[in-house]
Amino acid sequence: MSTENTDTSPKDLSKDLASRGDSRSQRPTNAAFREFIASGWDETVPDAERRAAADVTPARRDALVRTLGATRLVLPAGVLKVRSNDTDYPFRPDTAFAYYAGLGTDEEPDSVLVVEPSAEDPGRSEAVYFFRPRAGFDTAEFYADARYGEMWVGRRPTVAEASQRLGIEVRHIDELRDHLAKDVGAQLSLAIMPGVDAAVEAMVDEIRTQNGLPGGDEAAAAHAALKEAASEQRLVKDGYEIAQMREAVAATIRGFEDVIGHLPAAVDHPRGERIIEGVFAATARADGNGVGYDTIAAAGDHACTLHWIRNDGPVRADELVLVDAGVEVDSLYTADVTRTLPVSGTFSPVQRRVYSAVLEAADAAFAVARPGLRFRELHAAAMEVLAGHLEQWGLLPGTAAESLAPEGQWHRRWMPHGTSHHLGMDVHDCAQARREMYLDAELEPGMVFTIEPGLYFKENDLLVPEELRGIGVRIEDDVLVTADGVENLSAAAPRRPEDVEAWMAGLRR
Repeated sequence: MSTENTDTSPKDLSKDLASRGDSRSQRPTNAAFREFIASGWDETVPDAERRAAADVTPARRDALVRTLGATRLVLPAGVLKVRSNDTDYPFRPDTAFAYYAGLGTDEEPDSVLVVEPSAEDPGRSEAVYFFRPRAGFDTAEFYADARYGEMWVGRRPTVAEASQRLGIEVRHIDELRDHLAKDVGAQLSLAIMPGVDAAVEAMVDEIRTQNGLPGGDEAAAAHAALKEAASEQRLVKDGYEIAQMREAVAATIRGFEDVIGHLPAAVDHPRGERIIEGVFAATARADGNGVGYDTIAAAGDHACTLHWIRNDGPVRADELVLVDAGVEVDSLYTADVTRTLPVSGTFSPVQRRVYSAVLEAADAAFAVARPGLRFRELHAAAMEVLAGHLEQWGLLPGTAAESLAPEGQWHRRWMPHGTSHHLGMDVHDCAQARREMYLDAELEPGMVFTIEPGLYFKENDLLVPEELRGIGVRIEDDVLVTADGVENLSAAAPRRPEDVEAWMAGLRR
């Protein structure tokens, strides 16, 4: 069989492939059409309301420049990610960008925030936001650009509107390179949040090289220092953030109530876990920006898979269903709550026994939580309780004390994850913080974290009695450190077994 021989170069072929999406376009391009479509439009009322976050972002940026010194800091929002061919996933900006810019929801792909020390006062910051502003009605972008065009993605703000929203200087994205290069090397270093926008990152590294700043490992270290500082700064939440967290938790609890009301429908469906996932997602989208992470709707043995997000299994009336879910509000703060529910509305004796052990472990962590406690001690308090129960049930090859020792740890077979993690704009917030700032740090007022012990007995676990196999329980709450203790932000979602049963009965009436 012969094949066609062409002289097409790789460059030409790449260009040809990139343009083939236009082969299905039927958009007119003649001058008469372009003139016609540019005329007869009334101006829409702009959304230029100042964002509430604009009152707190200056202090955040000031703290960042005090940490990193004479460095121009580049914080990209990120780019659209392709889901399938020319359809994209919903955009969610990078967390550090959103935190320092004060934007949320799906704002604003391809934009960049630049922060640096003030020339007059190095302890204060200056910030400029670069983005692609709204194009005029007389441009092809208005009607023909599926990425930015108003007819395709809705009205974009003007430079003036964006400045009013954020309370900072705003410029066209085309001015970014010149701004980044000014005074770099002689007066300022240059660092970027890595792994967010490859094109902007390449631009930053090129500017560093052109201006005599080291590349390679030294450049990577400068970028990593920015990532670390941005993560550690979020460990203690300000008043605005705490209010957003409260909203996220309240919406999440409404989502759980909707799930409970739809459990009969889940039982009737061969993929009942999807019913649970869908019901919660509807509430999250209606009351917030969406879910803060993929919902875990795990019935029966699926609850023993810690990150079960396939959610394609049945929900049986005699089983427990573990629902780990959180609503992300428009400011991008998310809750993270888990409740393990008896599908029938009533715990069986063995289900109650496992559930009560997990609840006791959670309560032990709550009992020690206070300012000054080391973060890792929350986990230790919960593990002491769980190891004790596992010893009583005859599951450990030694004593609970031996299991709790570093050379033991047998209890971790049935509780393999940590008890707590910080929570905020990321469900696992502040993940780039140093160990001494996170795990080994003392709790401070304003910190928000989870308490979430569990026990998981997989159905094929031959080391546990048959009655325990296929039971997985986790109870997770969102916790705020106060001046003299902690507050359970998710306390409105019942935790005690009898209260869970009453909650479910009331919602099913």
